[in-house]
Amino acid sequence: MRRRPERDAGGAPEWSPARLLVVAALSALVALAVLAGVVLAVVAVLTDDESAPPAAGRKAPPSSATVSRQDALAAAPMPSADPDDALPRPVSTQAADALELPRATGVGAAGVLTGFPRTPEGALAQLAAIDVTAMGSGSMNGVQGVITEWAAPGGPTARTWSGVHGMARLLTAAGVSGSGSPQLAVVVRPVMGLIKGTVGPDFAVVCVNSEFTVTVEQTARIAVADCQRMVWTGERWVIGPGAEPAPAPSIWPGTDAAIAAGYRELRHG
Repeated sequence: MRRRPERDAGGAPEWSPARLLVVAALSALVALAVLAGVVLAVVAVLTDDESAPPAAGRKAPPSSATVSRQDALAAAPMPSADPDDALPRPVSTQAADALELPRATGVGAAGVLTGFPRTPEGALAQLAAIDVTAMGSGSMNGVQGVITEWAAPGGPTARTWSGVHGMARLLTAAGVSGSGSPQLAVVVRPVMGLIKGTVGPDFAVVCVNSEFTVTVEQTARIAVADCQRMVWTGERWVIGPGAEPAPAPSIWPGTDAAIAAGYRELRHG
């Protein structure tokens, strides 16, 4: 990633070691997101006999044709972006389309906001809530606890999820242990997003483009995008089984590049 130096009052470039550390760590998150669809793929394991009736309280597993459609949607490539596009850039003067997201009605497992409806917008709102709690924890226990509670069988795990690996890289670059540190603060603010597509009412691939603010002595900001398969369980949306989708570009929210990539401003109804 090319360095974009800040300038002091005298006009000379000045990057402190702390700021370099934060930007390097955040860049690792962006790079990890780019590799997630290839390196961290998890193949869905469907062992149920589709001809057998579902057990009480269970949904019938999707047909092989439905799974193929879901896989094709998830694997479809997304627009690309330069790594520098993730850094703060001038805000666009053109108006971005908006996505109205429903508000949470409660707090679920691992402290994640929940209660979103069975709609694509509900799926996107749930993914945003998962990312905010997981990455905002600033610790391995926090991020692993969230994915354990919010992934369906056959989906990402506490070892394979791209968010877990991103957190590990961030903590390593910051020089703190897996339990985090009082000197490290991570704030995740979902700003833009998109609905890549749906397969029926219970499956959606959605992407959230968030502003990460990380402080280690000093503060740096960068955009990090996350795309996931979301499935409706009958009560809530969770991250679904199968390989993590093709990564969405991490682009600073509100810029011309973000709008051109198809991102829409997130608004809560």
